[in-house]
Amino acid sequence: MEQLQEKYSTERKLEPEPETAAEVVENELNFSEEDWVTAIPNPAYQQGIADLVASTPARIGVWRTGTRPLTKTMLKLQFDHAAAIDAVGGEVLEKYLSEFDLFTVETCYENKEVYLKRPDKGRVLNAAAIETIKDRCQKKPQVQIVVSDGLSASAVETNLKDVYPTLIDSLKINNVSCGTPFFVKGGRVACMDHIGDILQPEVLVLLIGERPGLVSASSMSAYMCYRPRKGMIESERTVISNIQPLGTPPIEAGAHIGTVLRKMLEQKVSGVKLEL
Repeated sequence: MEQLQEKYSTERKLEPEPETAAEVVENELNFSEEDWVTAIPNPAYQQGIADLVASTPARIGVWRTGTRPLTKTMLKLQFDHAAAIDAVGGEVLEKYLSEFDLFTVETCYENKEVYLKRPDKGRVLNAAAIETIKDRCQKKPQVQIVVSDGLSASAVETNLKDVYPTLIDSLKINNVSCGTPFFVKGGRVACMDHIGDILQPEVLVLLIGERPGLVSASSMSAYMCYRPRKGMIESERTVISNIQPLGTPPIEAGAHIGTVLRKMLEQKVSGVKLEL
């Protein structure tokens, strides 16, 4: 009897705690990419369909019900659309930026609505930003690193933790020094020209959130240019785009950016004239 009581007591201890209603709902709402997959049942050319689907992240071969998409396909479309809207309207948290010792300055963007309608306001820093940069940043650095939310705050939060450390390591390996990095809120690509006029770096790299799409809402680009200044034309910029876990791997991108910056310093050019 004592042996049965002891066994019963042990089994009771091993029973998992029952889930609360909130935990059940949360677990049921967690989806992996595999959960969203749909496919054409019994296709006439199986390998052909498999090759097409593998060749692109576009929504092809997802099948249908009657003449309409499947409910799962429509829900995934709405899910990705919501993620894109959140990426544009979201903000990068200060506590996240503090992990990289990045202080924040702003452009003349005013607010998100104005930012979207007036791209020109995102290309110019406001008066407070100019003074802050002059006070806190090293003048005429070899490399100036700038981070900006751009059109996707989630791009910064998704990729910076991998891109930034590897970029710093890559600069050290290439014997290139770095100035004082900072974050620009409400920035557009051409804000690097205004920053170039203020700090006069030899080269500048801007890590900025890309316009989100329905495939990825968290893509980052790295724009680089030699002697940035107002009046630069787009062909003078070098860019590495689609930096995200399913695109250009963030860790590899950070290492590659350092190599590209070194070549800019050696050749004293950027953009289409740069030989990589």
